[in-house]
Amino acid sequence: MAAEQHQPQPEAAKPLSGLLSGIAQATYYGHAGIPEERLRGQLYPEAAPHEFRALLAKMSGVLKSVASADMDLNQLEAFLTAQTKKQGGITADQAAVIAKFWKNHRTKIRESLINQSRWDNTLKNMNWRVDLKSQSRHVDQINTPVAIVEMELGKNGQESEFLCLEFDEAKVNQMLKKLSEIEESITALTQTT
Repeated sequence: MAAEQHQPQPEAAKPLSGLLSGIAQATYYGHAGIPEERLRGQLYPEAAPHEFRALLAKMSGVLKSVASADMDLNQLEAFLTAQTKKQGGITADQAAVIAKFWKNHRTKIRESLINQSRWDNTLKNMNWRVDLKSQSRHVDQINTPVAIVEMELGKNGQESEFLCLEFDEAKVNQMLKKLSEIEESITALTQTT
């Protein structure tokens, strides 16, 4: 039975959907997680603490497997079907809720995982212009063109840093040569894999 074809009862789906949202908030979206006791009290008040802890661990594991593989809908359906057939696995209702949750949150969770995996700043923006030098210590450098490049570096959610560089014609040519070498290396690596 495909997880997509099975529709859980709306009232039964709400607590599990809320639990998956709580897991995603804490694990993927970087928000402080709702304490386990509060989640249990709000979503599964009738469950004993050990039962809720087991459900929380199971759903966290399933969501982690789905997210780390960045499953498309076909992979998700096969995975959830296998989980419903596994002893101690999930129910068909749970599989349907997980499938719906993943369809709605896949892009956001993927972006969050990508952002979490970056350890350095990224280039957010770059501006440039070409000026003519009007003053210099050396007379032969006056009226020579220079490229002014401003780069905005930073991580999402953090204040940016700005780096301003000045290049003369020789430095621009040197940089273009290096970028060309990088492009050739990337092309060679992507063609062999």
